[in-house]
This record gives sequence, C-alpha cells and structure tokens, in this order.
Amino acid sequence: MTAGERPIGDLARAIDESDFAWSLVLVGEDQSSKLASLTSDLRGRPSPTGEGKQITSGYQYWGIGPTIAWAHACSDPFYQVMKQSLESFTRRWKRISGKVEGVPLHYVCLGAGTGHKDRQILETLLGDNPDLFYFPVDISSEMLRLGTGNSTAGLGMPGHRIVPVQLDFAIHENLVEFGKLLRRVVGDEPILYSLVGNTMANFDDDAEMLASLTAMMRPQDLFLLEVATTDDLSDDLARQVVEEYARSRAYKEFVTSALMHNSDLTIDMESVQFRGSVEPGRALKVKVIYQNRTGGDIQMMLPDRTRVLFPDNDTILLQVTRKYSRKALDGIFTKCGLRRVASTHSDFRAQRQSPGFGMELVLLRRAESEAVPTQQRRTRADEIWANPS
Repeated sequence: MTAGERPIGDLARAIDESDFAWSLVLVGEDQSSKLASLTSDLRGRPSPTGEGKQITSGYQYWGIGPTIAWAHACSDPFYQVMKQSLESFTRRWKRISGKVEGVPLHYVCLGAGTGHKDRQILETLLGDNPDLFYFPVDISSEMLRLGTGNSTAGLGMPGHRIVPVQLDFAIHENLVEFGKLLRRVVGDEPILYSLVGNTMANFDDDAEMLASLTAMMRPQDLFLLEVATTDDLSDDLARQVVEEYARSRAYKEFVTSALMHNSDLTIDMESVQFRGSVEPGRALKVKVIYQNRTGGDIQMMLPDRTRVLFPDNDTILLQVTRKYSRKALDGIFTKCGLRRVASTHSDFRAQRQSPGFGMELVLLRRAESEAVPTQQRRTRADEIWANPS
C-alpha cells in the first residue's frame, strides 16, 4: 500500500470498527445545480394538461421531506401498486434468483427506495460473493441514507463495501462517468443492476431511459427490472388505474411533497388530479398533476425567491406512471437490445374482480451477450481499501 492509499485504508477500518451509523456517500453532482434545474422546470408555460410546469422525474424524492413522504406512502394499504409490489417481491425473487446463484456478482441498485427489496437481493448475492460491493444510486442523499440503512441492517457487510452514490442517473453523462467508476472498482467481475418498484414507468421517455441504463452492461452483467403490468389496454382500464392511485392520500402527499418544499403554495389535496390514457399497443398511462382550481391567478414563490404566475386552471406535472401491457414488454426489450434470462409475474389480489393488473419481475441480459465466466480475484478496490498491516 502506498502512502497515498494509507488514509483510505485507515478510513475503511474506522468505519468497519465503529458502532456509530456512519454512511459513506459519493456525491456525484453539484446540488445547487439540481436546485437550479428544479426551479427552471417550475417556470414552464401555462398548460391545463400538465405540458408546462413540472417536477421532473427523480426530484419527487429529492430532500428529506419527500423521502419521509415516500416511506409513508410505501406503507399505505391503499397505495396498491407499492403494496402488491412489496408483498409479492419475496416469492417473485425466489422464483428467478436461481439464475444468479453460483455467480459472484456485485450489486448496483438504481433508485434506492426504502431498501426492503435490496435486502432480499443482497441476502442471495452474499452467499456467492461475501466480498461484494453494493452501490445504491439515487438523486436524493436522504433516500440513500434511508434505503441503505434498511437494506444492510444485520447483514454484517463491511461498511466500506457499501458505497451509496448520489447521482441523477437520468443524465447520460452521469451514467458514462458512473460506468467508468464501476469498472475501476470491480474490474471484470460481473454486476447485477436493478431498477425495481416500477421506476421505469416514471420517465417520459421510458424505453430510452431503459436503453441508456442497460448500455452500461457488459456481456457478463445482468439487469433486474420490475414493472407494473396490465393484461389489456382500454379507456375503461385507464380509468381504473386512475381510481387506484387516487384513493391513496399518502400517495398524494408524496407526489405533492417536492412542490410543497420548493414553493410557497398551500397544498390542497383536492387540486391533485389524475389523467388516464392509453399508449396504443404498450401501456396505460397516468399523469398526476396539480391544478390551480381557486378561480383566480396565484403568485408562486420559487426556491430562488422569485415569483412566477400560476394562472387559474394552470397545472404542474407531479409524476407520470404506467402499467405496461405484458404483450408489449418483449418489444420494448428488443428495441433496447435486451433479452430475457428469466421472468415471473404476480397478479394483484383484488377483493372482488381483478382487471388483470399485476407486477412483472424480469432478469435481462444484453441480447448479443453470452455468459462470460469470471474467476474470483483480488481487485484494485481490495488493494486500496485493505487495512494496513
């Protein structure tokens, strides 16, 4: 170990030996720039349909207030997508986890969430690679702290092998740099990436986002994707999706949390509107918007202390979500250059009749990839983080 690497080894040992809940986080972006971007998005043109002002995907979770609101929403029994996703994940993961067993994988989680699913994945992966590196990635450092605490509690992982990364992975340049970092740390050893919780559905250009994320993959890597699904597409089913989301007050509190913490608007839950539609041949889409229903114009203060007009009937797009047609998924994967390795499905358990909604968990590989055998070896990261003799 060189003199320059000695302090890093000392830091690793200090983290591992401490009883205090230290969290080592790599910050990949200037947070003032993120605030400027959010402020700019709230200056959009007036639109009665959510085409102007917006909370861009990812910013819904940015900050301690939205993080707490998200944790509350995930425990709401009326928030059916998340309730069913969490309740069924254990059995769905068990059905396909055999495809990763026996392979010493590192783990990259894109979108930290509450960490409960990551915990189950880590328990499986640690059996084959007790020295794995775990990289939870999120735009929100507060979400990273929450999720990482839940996902690693009691697993006995060395603190220096848990590397939360604060990064907006919707930005292509960020993914390029993150990919370089991963290769420097793990070398040629394989990685399991994940995008769970129907996160893909929150992006306007969802297929493009998936293609961008999976472009980081090498032939030896795998990608775990979870999406909400529907057996059919119709206007009536789109209305049922709207009703599903609209009945959860905790979900409404979550989607308005970023707006409440970054403006001086007095939030009225009756002003949260849900607009359902059909994306032909691929998905049921829901736009969640906040609409000025006061009957008059409002002056709205933004984080930079400037005021913008929020006219009567104007809207702010809070979130986009979808339920994907199960028949359309393979077409999306093919366009992204991906193929299924394994998949499993769980239907929503409705009290009376089910409209065919469910959750799909899919393990993917690059279409041109074949499994590349790797040998356990000492990586550059091991040398850097090793304790001094």
